[in-house]
This record gives sequence, structure tokens and C-alpha cells, in this order.
Amino acid sequence: MKNTITTINPYNSVELNKYERFSNEKTQSVLNIADKTFNDWKLKPIKVRTKLLRKLGDILNQNIEKYSKLITLEMGKPITQSRAEIKKCILLCDFYEKNAERFLADQLIETEAHESFISYDPLGVILAIMPWNYPFWQVFRFAVPTITAGNTGLLKHATNVTGCALAIQDIFEQAGYPIGCFQTLLTDHDTIEELIQNKKIKAVSVTGSEKAGISIAGTASKVLKKSVLELGGNNACIVLDDADLDNYLDVMVNSRFQNSGQSCIAAKRFIVTEGIYDEFLKKFKTKVEKLNYDDPLKESTEIGTQARQDLSQNLSYQIEASIKKGANVLIGNKMDNAYFAPTILTEVTEDMEVFKEETFGPVAPIIKAKNLNHAIDLAANSRFGLGTMLFTKDIESAKKMIINIPDGAYFINEMVKSDSRLPFGGTKASGYGRELSKEGIHEFVNIKTVYINK
Repeated sequence: MKNTITTINPYNSVELNKYERFSNEKTQSVLNIADKTFNDWKLKPIKVRTKLLRKLGDILNQNIEKYSKLITLEMGKPITQSRAEIKKCILLCDFYEKNAERFLADQLIETEAHESFISYDPLGVILAIMPWNYPFWQVFRFAVPTITAGNTGLLKHATNVTGCALAIQDIFEQAGYPIGCFQTLLTDHDTIEELIQNKKIKAVSVTGSEKAGISIAGTASKVLKKSVLELGGNNACIVLDDADLDNYLDVMVNSRFQNSGQSCIAAKRFIVTEGIYDEFLKKFKTKVEKLNYDDPLKESTEIGTQARQDLSQNLSYQIEASIKKGANVLIGNKMDNAYFAPTILTEVTEDMEVFKEETFGPVAPIIKAKNLNHAIDLAANSRFGLGTMLFTKDIESAKKMIINIPDGAYFINEMVKSDSRLPFGGTKASGYGRELSKEGIHEFVNIKTVYINK
């Protein structure tokens, strides 16, 4: 294991910073601080915890440019999208400031007892293992509800966004959270696996690849610890004959190409019924060709680089393997270091890699469907289950399909997205558990029955 972590700007390969990895002793010290802090933090009234959320949001708001630039430099996200990410974190703080006390209030249950109720008690130290593609949002959507519930949090972030990881710890401390409420660990995955087995770690939250989720959940299950997994996705975007392309085509393009295609909930398979197929393909191609690639720090940039060169290489492999099986490249399929050009593939079939696997980059496979039922069958043919989006004017017919969508989300005439007010998570190989909303703040609490007789 290297003793240092180096962050690199994927747009120009310029080295940004070097960080010392934690020794085993430092990692243990961080864990001990988190555990000790929990014993005091759990006793704080919920009003005290929610009050700090206002300060947390204020610090983000006062430093939008600073944190947005850090995101863009470390992982290549266009600066306008980095700002949107920070603003989303601010809305998250506001949501839980207003609602956490209600979500965590004792729930009275009428029984034969003099008094009986459900108490929502914090568990302890919760470990989060997070990816690089939304380096602030994915951490905040774990940390805000988890810490507000009375737990303390440890973060193992992706190494290429180490600067973001340390900045987030600093933000919590600036906001007045006790030292140890939220801490970042600069360590490797082997150390993390050992940490999970430590009795002071009570549960684990993972956002990442299917492979990483299986490994970490397996370690947690061996020591009977809860895990929440938000893993890969292969979302279908179904476009029916009566879809309003004039109003929703930009949404469809954004659903695939925002964050340069690096999103678990992006539209990764466009399933288009034959009556609108030609019109859709023509208009979709025109829109995609106009997407502007440039320095991610420029305001006009719409497509940035991939976060690392190896990610572009992996995407190229998936496309080339699909071409060998008959896929046709309509546009794109060009790579330059970490940059991968927006790509559209046609003649895509169910046996191809770009249909079966998660493509984490700016490639849009287009599949022709005979009708609604065929489209739904194609969408459901995936080992993943994060979300499905469907575009149509016939809302009532679309609503009747809810039961046939096996995913964690179903969006009609909108792209699948996370929202603080709604639970977020998947099924099948996309993981289990929920983040956000009331369901998210209840994931890492002891839902305790209290029964009292005189």
C-alpha cells in the first residue's frame, strides 16, 4: 500500500495534491473519538442537532464557488453541475432541519399497556464508503440524516476526491458539530474491511459498484451488522409513440449525459417504440451532437471528462464488445485520455454488454420495441433495479404499469433523480435499504418497542 494519496485533475492530468494515508494507529484513534463522541451526542436533544443543520447549510451557501471548483478539479464535473450539487446539499440540510424532529418523535401505539410507543434510538458509529461521481451530495445524503438521528459518522471516500472528503469534515466542524461527529478516514479498503468487524462500528452504508457492495455487505453480514447498499444501475428510458418530444427531449438527453454519464440513475438503455423510433433518433442525435465539451471550469461546458482514464477504457471495451455482436455506432465512440465522446449506439440487442451491464459514461444504446408491453419487458430484463422512466401522454395507462416495474423508482415524463423528500434506493443488484426522506433517517436507528404498565 502506498503511504500517500495523489489527486489528479482528469481534464489535464495536472497533479492537485498529495495526502498522507492514515496509519493503523491513526485510524484506530479516529474510531475511538467517534465512539466517545457518540456517547455524548446521542443525549443531545433533537432540537440541538437540527439547529446545527442551518449552520451547515449556511457554510455551503457561503462557499458555493469554493466547493464547486474543488469538485470540478478533482473529478471533472462541469462547473455548473458542481454548483447544482452543492445547492442540492443545501436543500437537504433545510429538509431535515424542518422534518427530522417529526421523523424521530416517539410514535404512540394503543395497546393494553398503560403506555406503549416506538422509540427511534441512534445505533452508534456508522461507516460510510462513498464514490467519486457526486462527491458532496452522496456523502451529505448519508451524513445529514444519520448524524441528525444521533449517530456519529466515519467516511471512507474515493481516493480521487480526497480533497472533497476533508473539506466535508471541515464543514461539519465549522458548523459547530462536536469533534468526532463526522470524520474522514484516509485509508485503504483492506483496513476498512478490518474496521467493519470492529465492535465499535455498528452499521455500514455503501454507495458504489455491485462488486464493492457484495464484498462489503458480505463482511458486515459475517458479524451481523446492518448495511445499506446503493449500487449500480441500468435504468431504462422508455419512449412511447405518443411521447411529447418537443417538451421532454432535453430531459431525455440530460438523463443520459449529465455528469458526463457518470451516474448510477442515468438512463442507460433507451427503449423506443417503433412508431416514434425514427423521429426520436433523429432529434436525439441532433441534441447530443450539440453538447459542448471543453474545460470543465468553463461556464459553457456541458460534457466533461470521465473521472479517470481507466473509466474511459472500460467504457470502450463494453462498446467494442457490443459492436462485435452487431451494434452500430451512430455517433461518437472516440476516446482521448480521460475524455470519452458522447456516443449513440443503434441495433442494440439484449445479449450485448451495453444492454446487460452498467455503462458508466456518455453512451446511449437505443433499442426498438414493438409496443408498450414489449418495452416494459425489455426494461425489466436487467439484474439491476434502481429506476425506470417512461415518456407518454397517456398518464393513466402509465400508472397501470407501476406494478410491472420491479425497480426502486418509476418516473413518468421525468428523469429518475434523487430528492430529499422521497426515499431513494433500488432492488436486485442495485442494492437494498433506502436513503433520504423519513425512510432514510430510520435506516440507522434502533426502532425500539417501549411497553409500560403501572
